[in-house]
Parts: sequence; C-alpha cells; structure tokens
Amino acid sequence: MAALFDQAPLDVGGPAQPLLEVSRLVKHFPLKKDSFGRGGGVVRAVDGIDFQIRKGETLGVVGESGCGKSTTARLLMHLIEPDQGEMIFDGHTVGGRALPLKTFRRQTQMVFQDSYASLNPRLTVEESIAFAPRVHGVSRQQAIERARDLLERVSLEPRRFAARYTHELSGGQRQRVNIARALALQPRLILLDEAVSALDKSVEAQVINLLLDLKDEFRLTYLFISHDLHVVRYISDRVMVMYLGQIVELAPSESLFAGPKHPYTAALLRSMPSIDPDNRTDEVPLTGEPPNPINPPAGCRFHPRCPHAEPVCSGTPPVLGDAATPGHLVSCLMFQPGSGHSAAASPSQATGGAGR
Repeated sequence: MAALFDQAPLDVGGPAQPLLEVSRLVKHFPLKKDSFGRGGGVVRAVDGIDFQIRKGETLGVVGESGCGKSTTARLLMHLIEPDQGEMIFDGHTVGGRALPLKTFRRQTQMVFQDSYASLNPRLTVEESIAFAPRVHGVSRQQAIERARDLLERVSLEPRRFAARYTHELSGGQRQRVNIARALALQPRLILLDEAVSALDKSVEAQVINLLLDLKDEFRLTYLFISHDLHVVRYISDRVMVMYLGQIVELAPSESLFAGPKHPYTAALLRSMPSIDPDNRTDEVPLTGEPPNPINPPAGCRFHPRCPHAEPVCSGTPPVLGDAATPGHLVSCLMFQPGSGHSAAASPSQATGGAGR
C-alpha cells in the first residue's frame, strides 16, 4: 500500500547508527508543602539515565513498580516534559529545527497498558485508527482505507469490527486496535508500556506473536516495558534494568538472564516463577522495601537491600560501565576497578598488569 504521507528519510546515519540516543535524562516531580510549611522536595522519578535503542531491536525494560519505567517512556514521547536531557533520533536532535516534535511523534508511537482508557469511547474502531492520519493531513477516505487495512493486519476483520465501539470489544481485541492505531502513522519506533500485562495468558501469547510478526513486516523497533521477565526474555534483544530512577544493568538478553551481574538483577531473576517442582524458591530473593524516591540513599541506591554491601557503597555512587562480558553494562562498585569494594579488581588488574 502506498505511503499516505511523506516520511522523513530512513536510516539518515546508516544502519550502524542507533535509532534513538538518550543522554542525561532527568525528571523530578515537585511536591507541595502543607499549610504548616512541611513537606516539599521532589520525587526523583528518572535521575540522569543514558541509553541507546538500536535500529530493528527490541529493548526490554524491567524493574519494580516505581522504578521509572513508564515515566521514561512518557518522557521519550514528550507526554511529560523532561527537566534535563537530550534525545537524538537517527542523527537529529528531537525538538530541534531538523526534527520538530510533530515529525518525531509521527515516527514514534506508544501502546499503553490500559487498552480501554487509551481509546476514545465516542469513536468507532476505524475512526480511532484513522484519527492520527487525519491530523497529519491525510484525506478521510485514505485514512479510512489505511485503518481497514491495518485491522486486517492485526487479525480483526474490518466488516465485523470497523464500525464497533470500544466497549463492544474484548481486552485482547482492544489492544489489537491500539496496535493498529500505533501503526497508522507508519512509525519506526513503538513504545510498549505493559502492553500485554492486562491480558490473560492465551491472548497475551497471541498479541506477543502479532507484535513480532508486525516488527518484521514493518521493520519496526520496540521499547518493551514489562514486569513479566519470561515475556521480556522471549521478546527482547537487550534488557535494561532500572532501580529507583537509574539504570543498574544493560545487556544482551541471553547474557543478562544467563549471568546477571548486579545484585538487584540477580534477585529479580530468582523471583521468576517456575512450573518445575524441583526448582522451588526456598529463600526470599530480596528483602525490604525500595527506599523513598524523595530522599534516596547516598552512594549506591541499592545498598540498603544489597547482600554484598560494604561501607564504601553508602558513600560512593557507582557508574554504569563494562562488566566482564562484552556489551554487558552494570552499575555496581564490585565491577568498578579501584572502587574500594573488596570484590572489585585493582586498576592494574583491570589493565592487565603494569609490567605487561
């Protein structure tokens, strides 16, 4: 089917250039003081993160509730304005002269967790899908044709579903409509924020396979946020682990699941349920509650809950750097040469020895 509108040039920097680069992204939500002047401060929802999304990959994002996953997705879409940070989309600064926000949003779409609340109940299914192309100057007839074509692509027969309203659909059908709506502008990057978590397992599997098929067909790139580690392992090429507004580990999926480096990641993986009766969890993988994001701990933010914590961890913040495996990044003093942690290598060991 012919394009409905002119798109920005594909692969401006070639296939080796990341599709999206995020630098020093920060979002703090201010708190109001009460009538006695108490309170105030800020919630450090996202606190200076850096990462890349490569062209054609699926980057999974995991972490406990409140770690900043969904806030990060909304910052990328500029549904929430960041306090600091820079985003470069295929070589162009987002919001700059070469890539205005309207153009960026045409190439980046989002699928939300709540399939019902994210659709307008006053619009029919085909009107919901056709709405964004109409906003971008596509004629009504072309937009409706595109909507019906996409309904077929997500396995919803247009003759049966095009004229229905959202309350007449099941949860899985509504999420398919949301996926079709996200594809209506022919984007390159789709942010999936818990897009399958509200579905039962049989429908979830169908939607996940649909997402994989659409990724190949439309040459898409995904940012996939989920609390279900089994799904993340199945669908993701790389996985980013967040804790209290920061990235603690970023690695290829199989590398991370086979050998997690950060103690928090290891605890998350130990908490994965298993149907094997011989693989029972006999010990609690992680104790304690996450610290208050209004006043996070000094040094490593995970140290109050970390079984490997030492005094240095409470005073020295770790940096995200290379672990032993190529492409495996971790933010932990145990993997930072010369950090002062007993498990860390000395600077001379990290460089192969002074006399070599």
